[in-house]
Amino acid sequence: PHHECGFAMLRLLKPWEYYKEKYGTSFYGLNRMYLMMEKQRNRGQDGCGIANVKLDVPPGVKYINCEKSIDKDPIKDVFERVLQQGADKLSRAPPEALLSSSADGKHPEVDPMWVKENVPFAGELFLAHVRYGTDSDNSIDRCHPVLRESNWMTRSLLLAGNFNITNNEDLFSSLVQIGQHPRELSDTLTLLEKIGHFVDKENNDLYVKYSASGQAPRTCFSLIAENVNVARVLRRASSDWDGGYCIAGVFGHGDAFCLRDPSGIRPAFYMANDEVVVVASEAPLIQTVFGAMESEVHTLPPGHALVVKRSGKWKIESVLPPMPLKQCSFERIYFSRGNDAGVYREREHLGRLLLKPLLKMLEDGGDTLANTVLSFIPNTAELAFNGLVKEAQDEMS
Repeated sequence: PHHECGFAMLRLLKPWEYYKEKYGTSFYGLNRMYLMMEKQRNRGQDGCGIANVKLDVPPGVKYINCEKSIDKDPIKDVFERVLQQGADKLSRAPPEALLSSSADGKHPEVDPMWVKENVPFAGELFLAHVRYGTDSDNSIDRCHPVLRESNWMTRSLLLAGNFNITNNEDLFSSLVQIGQHPRELSDTLTLLEKIGHFVDKENNDLYVKYSASGQAPRTCFSLIAENVNVARVLRRASSDWDGGYCIAGVFGHGDAFCLRDPSGIRPAFYMANDEVVVVASEAPLIQTVFGAMESEVHTLPPGHALVVKRSGKWKIESVLPPMPLKQCSFERIYFSRGNDAGVYREREHLGRLLLKPLLKMLEDGGDTLANTVLSFIPNTAELAFNGLVKEAQDEMS
């Protein structure tokens, strides 16, 4: 299937109680993710999914939560269910988890550690996706994020993205050649297993290194969590990919990444400050949801990955050599929101360029503008239509 979807990844950098005190809600991260998905509704309404990873929870505590929906309004459905789960858990907090009363003197505060360990989606790392289905199978299995789960946190991997891999059959064959038995010929699962294979290799190599130095098994895995080289994993996994893609991934231990194809076919934008690191398919939604200036939101360079370590430190890593820029015209003309300053200017200019061929077409047919009715379809063409009108006005003035 071809994907023209939307995604967002969010890493909260402050403790849970910071957001509770500053923004007055226990669900700051979820609320931001909901807004980012709503503002990407134009990119997909066939399905929605959200995942969350909790950092530094003890063994026996569920640290990955994932919910998906193919409801008629999947964004609303999935977030209502997730928020209701959280509200139900908070309402049943045991007495030992309750702290002093809140500022209003009526609602007792709940111990942040109890919230983190017991309330679903109360972790620091979020990944969400809206799906635009272009094949006939609109099942829940087609929704992102997809999960490759393991009892070792550093091997667990969640993946979501906006992509079209053109050599999927070749990648599938390469997995078979190394001894894997993929369960279906799906580009989503192929990429998941392709990355997963090199995640396993990275884990194995590091375990051998630390074990040989005399470290105990549990210490080995703590060291692996600190030292997984995400960029190296991505270089190895993506060396033979062909197509347009922005792939976002989250590891069970808390590392995260977003990788953009070397031709810049699919878009990705990011922002980082002292509260959050966020990456999404479009720049305006980051500006709107986080109250950011246009200058604070940056384009992820083609062939590069935004890598966020479990510590919260982040950097832009070179993964693949950049190729000539070939931005997807469908993204720029149809999918992207018109309140993106660059998209706005491009669409208006495209409309202006239509005037001369339009006048020539009318002249060749013996018609005039006075006998012509013009309109635009779909709504995203309005900016181009306005550009056409402005060019006509300039031409006639």
